[in-house]
Amino acid sequence: MAGRPRFKHRKGRRPRRPRPERPKPVWEPKTRLGKEVKGGKITSFDEIKLRGKKLLESEIVDFFFPDIKTEFVLVGQSKGKFGGGARRMYKTTQKKVREGSRTKFTYVAIVGNEDGYIGLGKGASRESMPARERSVKNAKLNLIKIVRACGSWDCGCAKPHSIPFKVSGKCGSVRITLMPAPRGTGLAVHDEIKKFLRLAGVSDAWSVTKGELRSRLNLAYAVFAALKQTSEMSIPESFKKWGVK
Repeated sequence: MAGRPRFKHRKGRRPRRPRPERPKPVWEPKTRLGKEVKGGKITSFDEIKLRGKKLLESEIVDFFFPDIKTEFVLVGQSKGKFGGGARRMYKTTQKKVREGSRTKFTYVAIVGNEDGYIGLGKGASRESMPARERSVKNAKLNLIKIVRACGSWDCGCAKPHSIPFKVSGKCGSVRITLMPAPRGTGLAVHDEIKKFLRLAGVSDAWSVTKGELRSRLNLAYAVFAALKQTSEMSIPESFKKWGVK
């Protein structure tokens, strides 16, 4: 047709332009604790716990642990004829209302720096991404420090590769007992429990679990309660030679 411009055919795909990196948002603390952390008055996370302060901003954890890692508990289960029964990171529940079905997504996140600090949090929302971000934020707000040591009498290497003694936790019908293991044993535990121990910095442990393990939410809270006991129980002076850290 006359008057229509002709375009030359280009071979291959057009190269994509690199996306500009978004600048990271600057943290502006809103609480007194956050202002003291950013101002340099508080220099460590342990100092916050010793003062008995309550965390209200997850950015405080990011300030002290910039390399903190995150994993999710497989609390959900896929449906359908093909692939039904496979585990997934989120759990969906529905509520019948006048407009129809209202779906809610639930995530359970684990955060840790692989050096003695671990946190657990749950988040729920009507959309997937807000629920995921909420679970990570709550996990950072629940960050605790656990005690590690060489608690196995068969090892005695005096290095913090396991837990100092046998601890137990429970939630619902789930009962779990974590026991120290010699160096080189590895994590002889459930796959979901491995996520907790790896992020906490424990490389060798045994476990005994009882109850309805299909409820991964109860299992997660039971493991977190067991690890929390390592810092709540008083450690005798005789245990110091086993590399308590």
